[in-house]
Amino acid sequence: MKLKEEFSSVNQYFLPKIIDEVNDQYIKVAKIKGQEIPWHNHENEDELFYIVAGELLMEIESQASFTMSKGDLFVVKKGINHRVSSVEECLIMLIESKTTEHTGKVKSNITKSIEEQMY
Repeated sequence: MKLKEEFSSVNQYFLPKIIDEVNDQYIKVAKIKGQEIPWHNHENEDELFYIVAGELLMEIESQASFTMSKGDLFVVKKGINHRVSSVEECLIMLIESKTTEHTGKVKSNITKSIEEQMY
């Protein structure tokens, strides 16, 4: 699999695409542009972010925000409120437990079910 090629079928921002799985984890790719992702957390799951291209602003509640660039990796620990955004298009890979809800318990206009991520 060529990771960058997997983004060619992602035609909507904030809609992760499941590209494979390892044990009880999904490997997903997503395109981010804008500030649509709400503050949220995942009560029982950690979430790994890997930047494939572009820059991503990572905001963690009660901490200084920081910018991630191509090649950077960060794990948001379970229960931590966070949100991400990007001024320009950013390509990310996510590794999440299969039980991870897209935007946690927070529902918004960009929230997608697991079924919607399997395209």
